[in-house]
Amino acid sequence: MIELTIDNKRITVEPGTTILKAARQAGIEIPTLCHFEMCDMGIENKPGGCRICVVEVEGRRNLAPSCVTEAQNGMVINTHNIRVLNARKTVLKLIISDHPFDCLVCAKSGQCELQHLATQFGIRSMPYGGEQSHYRKDTSPSIIRDVDKCILCRRCEMVCNEVQTVGALSAVNRGFMAVVAPAFEMNLEKSPCTYCGQCVSVCPTGALTEVDHSNEVLRALSNPKKTVVVQTAPAVRAALGEEFGLEPGTLVTGKLVAALRRLGFDYVFDTDFSADLTIMEEGTELLNRLKGHLAGDPNVRIPLLTSCCPGWVNFFEHNFPDLLDVPSTAKSPQQMFGAIAKSYFAEKIGVSREDLIVVSIMPCLAKKYECQRDEFKVDGNPDVDYSISTRELAAFIKQANIDFLGLPDEEFDDPLGESSGAGVIFGNTGGVIEAACRTAYELYTGQTLDKVEFHELRGMEGIRSATVDFDGLKLNIGIAHGLGNARKLLDEVRAGKSQYHAIEIMACPGGCISGGGQPYTHLKEEILVKRTAALYTEDQRKAIRKSHENPSIIKLYNEFLGEPGSHRAHSLLHTEYFPKSNEVTISLNNH
Repeated sequence: MIELTIDNKRITVEPGTTILKAARQAGIEIPTLCHFEMCDMGIENKPGGCRICVVEVEGRRNLAPSCVTEAQNGMVINTHNIRVLNARKTVLKLIISDHPFDCLVCAKSGQCELQHLATQFGIRSMPYGGEQSHYRKDTSPSIIRDVDKCILCRRCEMVCNEVQTVGALSAVNRGFMAVVAPAFEMNLEKSPCTYCGQCVSVCPTGALTEVDHSNEVLRALSNPKKTVVVQTAPAVRAALGEEFGLEPGTLVTGKLVAALRRLGFDYVFDTDFSADLTIMEEGTELLNRLKGHLAGDPNVRIPLLTSCCPGWVNFFEHNFPDLLDVPSTAKSPQQMFGAIAKSYFAEKIGVSREDLIVVSIMPCLAKKYECQRDEFKVDGNPDVDYSISTRELAAFIKQANIDFLGLPDEEFDDPLGESSGAGVIFGNTGGVIEAACRTAYELYTGQTLDKVEFHELRGMEGIRSATVDFDGLKLNIGIAHGLGNARKLLDEVRAGKSQYHAIEIMACPGGCISGGGQPYTHLKEEILVKRTAALYTEDQRKAIRKSHENPSIIKLYNEFLGEPGSHRAHSLLHTEYFPKSNEVTISLNNH
């Protein structure tokens, strides 16, 4: 053990502990900007570049960056004396001197860490003038890169490369024009980016933000010729309350419904309904593949990969184009909802497809891209017109001056608002495959599943394995969350070494509960655990907990679809995948 003194406190820490961590163990807070740690994943971003965390080590001439300086036996450290405070303030002013002064209109205003530090240090004037670096703004279907606001903390690079293994972002150029960007400063849309949004989640400034569609939604709500329906994903109800001061994991389902009605939506529906629908189609596909596999059909592809997550779909289209026949062909719940809303429901209420606007409230930024894909349009009209994030919805509610906490709890509308507990747990890692098992077990065995919880499929480990007994059929299941973990399982599939019958993959750590559009958490595990528990609680409260027992789903098949996997079901509810190259072609100008 190492003994040292920080701000006159005697502290004992493990060898290898940085001064920053030692101070935090003692309850001493040192400000940081570039430092970022994902404790549960063992990943830490500490380039030591911003120098906001400098401290004074007695006997050392220069101030030391605490995030990268290891504690040594006998060290005496001052974290907040005049010398340190002046140095931090000077460094902060230098950073701000090359930063746009548009805080009032910045998408990150009020949640910007650089802005918070400027307030904390009382910076009211800027003594350093001169040239500022300027770059072009890059707008993709989901994410906006405004790298004039990049402070080179490299958090986005860390999460993109180390956690997600996507490799869309890295440091480019040198000196004054150095910045984090895709290779050759190409547009994000042309890069391997999956739009998972984790870079947005960790960015401390407004350099990375989501594309905001709330103005388009407002225009649709204002158009008397349009009927506007909204669907809301399960993970939203476990996180939205955080934007209104509630504890993480506080369920606000009823208030969410009430707020959406007061915003002017004509019908308020639940994506949990189409999650149940997804289980009917994906579960049927799984059972059909299993039957073929057990019969020795060499053309059957096992394992089946779940396909609910658009970030994951983008990832395998880029990185595993040789495996495009392995994932389930079932659309995501968002897209299934849109297809049913603009056919079955539009017909029921006598509204044309073109006059029905479908809006989704999603925890995920990749959903913005997903609803714009050409295969999810009919004659150019999208199944889902706009997708807005949990954060966008919170801002929308505040703009409308709605007293969210004072709202009564209200119920979703029928028929696309009725759901089972299985649909709710789609928001958690392991939830999709657990929901599938609840239905697949009964369809395969013909027996009633009395205990619906599959605890062996739950947890926060990045890669999990479990065996589920379908009355003698041992179903081997793999689960991965975070694209870096997904890559490991897919490498096994590619090599022919996978022992799984089915694999659930979600792009974001923890699943949709930590999607790129959720209230900012910096991926703190304790917050994700509370959100996860909230969805399991809602599942337990449901009268119906199996997708195939949802009366509205049964009615939909009886009245409209026929049976799972029917021609009409396949036409509306299934899709195909397309290879995307990661190769970059550069044209060289010889002049």
